[in-house]
Amino acid sequence: MPLLALITDLHANREAVEAVLVDAHAKGATRYAFLGDFVGYGADPSWVVDTVHAMVRQGALAVMGNHDLAVALGGDHQMGPQARKSVEWTRSQLNARQIDFLASLPLLEVDQGCLFVHANAFDPASWGYIQNRTDAIRSIQSTDCQYTFCGHVHEPKLYHLGSSGHSGELNPTPGLNVPLTKHRKWLALPGSAGQPRDGNPDAAYALFDLESRTLSFRRVAYDHAEAAAKILAAGLPPRLAHRLSLGL
Repeated sequence: MPLLALITDLHANREAVEAVLVDAHAKGATRYAFLGDFVGYGADPSWVVDTVHAMVRQGALAVMGNHDLAVALGGDHQMGPQARKSVEWTRSQLNARQIDFLASLPLLEVDQGCLFVHANAFDPASWGYIQNRTDAIRSIQSTDCQYTFCGHVHEPKLYHLGSSGHSGELNPTPGLNVPLTKHRKWLALPGSAGQPRDGNPDAAYALFDLESRTLSFRRVAYDHAEAAAKILAAGLPPRLAHRLSLGL
């Protein structure tokens, strides 16, 4: 497998996604995996959906997120009021072809020993979060794949489980190559490209080299002020704009 860019939770943020794609290309990425939530919150759903769709036609992997499903179905009563408003607005911005693309996305993909899923491997359709090591271990144990890559959680994190049952977790340092050793199974959360929530406003994604078994978490600065201005101009909830500059 070539150098793989892992991008998730794009959330209709064109400025962030463009910056991530430029950085990934510069770093030598030749394949891409998009882990869901292409829409919701941000002001450029049409551009983001078209961009992901075009890359899927060129060989990229893509799986469905809960916001993608909500837009495809026309809403989700379990979402909060701000998220529901964003879903309704997003549906008004997309055409039938774009909505059909979101509806056609699989919940998970398996490729060369890697599992790609938005929420978790133990019950993808439940949209349960990987909030701690217990959740991560449950997900790791639900697949034979050595590597699991998830979105949904907007903070970068790395978990591992050894054959003896010993587990661990890592808050990754951006830019460092982390060796993913063969005697462990791994679950990685690349963080959100379009709406980081770890106190760092820079877009997050990761690069995985299967040949060398190394994973590098990346942060990329982008014009979050422009992305926020678009959200406000669209009449979406102001908090969705203000949180971009804080990474919250």
